Amino acid sequence: MSKHGTIYLVGAGPGDPDLLTLRAARLIESAEIIVHDGLVSKDILALASPDARLISVAKQRSKHTLPQDQINALLIREALTGQDIVRLKGGDPLIFGRGGEEAEDAKAAGLRVEIVPGISAANGAAAASHIALTHRNASSIVSFVAGQCKGLSDQDWSGLAGKGRTLVIYMGVKTAPQIAEKLMADGLAPEVPLAVIENGARPEMRVVRGMLAGLPDLVMQHAIKSPALIVIGEVTARDDIALGKIAAEVAQ
Repeated sequence: MSKHGTIYLVGAGPGDPDLLTLRAARLIESAEIIVHDGLVSKDILALASPDARLISVAKQRSKHTLPQDQINALLIREALTGQDIVRLKGGDPLIFGRGGEEAEDAKAAGLRVEIVPGISAANGAAAASHIALTHRNASSIVSFVAGQCKGLSDQDWSGLAGKGRTLVIYMGVKTAPQIAEKLMADGLAPEVPLAVIENGARPEMRVVRGMLAGLPDLVMQHAIKSPALIVIGEVTARDDIALGKIAAEVAQ
């Protein structure tokens, strides 16, 4: 029986190669095949061997290079030939990265899977913009939600944002109007502070601050584009957390 390859689900972090784990960097440098998302930065892909085969399965809103089931099939097909596969994902593979789906299908096919965690987009972006997601004087709870999903209006976010809480919204740029409307309808005050972090932890990072009621206009006025995170809560407005003016920050 021929030996099957291993599928490595690797978190590439927010985009800065210096924020890769040692395990992730070593796997990227030695990989023969890398299947990567569009959020993986060029600087990280540049660490791959010149002989490595790079396969992009980049996803964009309403435009998928490959549907998820075909990505899963691609990983399995390549691993069944005996080759190890590095499946490289922005952030952490198990936080809105569909790593769980890929791991389940690979295991069902009898393949070995190793998951290499990465710094999540939320952690990386918050650190780069000097926003403490939890703070004993402002927030003891932090929640992560997807702002672009089926049945957004039916999602129950009650209690996830408000006093003493921080809400981090992934993939929320396109649905900013619905998000603001939804949260205010659930009772969140229109003046709750927030920050939108575009290209977190990358050289081109921007941080734009405002209030919940003004979120749609904020996104439009500053032409915010993905990848971007929306952080809602008191922690985004604390002067003692901002350790100095961030050059890329744009005040509302």
